[in-house]
Amino acid sequence: MTDDVLVVHGGTPLEGRIRVRGAKNLVSKAMVAALLGDSPSRLFDVPKIRDVEVVRGLLGLHGVKVTDGAEDGELVFDPANVESASTDQINVHAGSSRIPILFCGPLLHRLGHAFIPDLGGCHIGPRPIDFHLQALREFGATVDKRPEGLHLSAPNGLHGTKFALPYPSVGATEQVLLTAVMAEGVTELRNAAVEPEIIDLICILQKMGAIIKVHTDRVIEIQGVPKLHGYTHRPIPDRIEAASWAAAALATRGHVEVLGAQQADMMTFLNIFRSVGGEYEVTDTRPPKLGDPGQEGGIRFWHPGGELNAVALETDVHPGFMTDWQQPLVVALTQARGLSIVHETVYEQRLGYTEALNSMGANIQVYRDCLGGTPCRFGRRNFKHSAVIAGPSKLHAADLVIPDLRAGFSHLIAALAAEGTSRVYGVDLINRGYEDFEAKLADLGAHAERP
Repeated sequence: MTDDVLVVHGGTPLEGRIRVRGAKNLVSKAMVAALLGDSPSRLFDVPKIRDVEVVRGLLGLHGVKVTDGAEDGELVFDPANVESASTDQINVHAGSSRIPILFCGPLLHRLGHAFIPDLGGCHIGPRPIDFHLQALREFGATVDKRPEGLHLSAPNGLHGTKFALPYPSVGATEQVLLTAVMAEGVTELRNAAVEPEIIDLICILQKMGAIIKVHTDRVIEIQGVPKLHGYTHRPIPDRIEAASWAAAALATRGHVEVLGAQQADMMTFLNIFRSVGGEYEVTDTRPPKLGDPGQEGGIRFWHPGGELNAVALETDVHPGFMTDWQQPLVVALTQARGLSIVHETVYEQRLGYTEALNSMGANIQVYRDCLGGTPCRFGRRNFKHSAVIAGPSKLHAADLVIPDLRAGFSHLIAALAAEGTSRVYGVDLINRGYEDFEAKLADLGAHAERP
């Protein structure tokens, strides 16, 4: 672990400009969608993160030729020779990502069968795949559970179905979309997730020739088509990374401009950011013209001075406050005067990271009760999913071990905001979702280095 540590000298405000690329939660799914086409696809603004490497490897194992395009961040996918991959080869990737489950529908369409290894991902709750498997069975797939993983087949092909999710799961919605687009007949999905990344995936599938209608009240209707072609697409920017840098600016009393960040997808976050006392300014893209190179738009975030305000917030599915936003923001809330309340309603085990913040001087209590008005699946169950943050607290340096991706970035923010020198272990996990974060820290004037 000694080579997977970052030494952070805290107490310096982050100042400067960084850029976010395509959303982690969209790019990997767009890569899987390329399996469905009968011609090459091109995806731009792809971040260099671990999840992209994993999916690229899985596509290669299944015969998809993946090459770098002419533009930095461009990938080209040629699915002309899709083939089966050996169980042993696929298992090399087991535990490194939860993306393999989304290969099911495309592989069933292309090959008639699929193998999915044991699934990994961040340890923030079990995130069961029951929704996925039930949906695939509804389409006509058979699922054979074996010790090494899941073997799926579709002896009679896949057919459209009516399906209602018990919870608007993003992953299960993606599963249904990637399966329904080439299933015979019409599929109606109720209680679907409608996150911006879902809508962008729908845009990609529509470019490929799919017929998808997004109705009101979380209803998506998909009319199956016999074949799809490749796509050319530039994904929406990563709203999670943008909000993470915004929270870092607030916690360190700094000023960070995030190029590429888009207001429309971050409206809920921006409202809370302003309520806490942070300031932001949306800058529009200025196209290049003679004598002017132009400027990419984004959002500038800064701490205006004075005290921050305590707030009460609840995480929820879109358009609510995103669960991936709460961990970085909680670090800033340790510096707000009064009692802030966070009610986590999406993942039942997402507040464990607060123990590390308390070891740095924060005052955070977690509770099993639902401290909010949103109906919650975890009420009256044995999950500590609400937090009360008392502030302001003076943070001091500590040795920290990163438990998962988003908590890891919150630990990094805390180390940047604290007085003294912290050692943050397991930082390579942050590379799963934050491209070149160490270079971005340097660009913002942070004092951090590998030992």
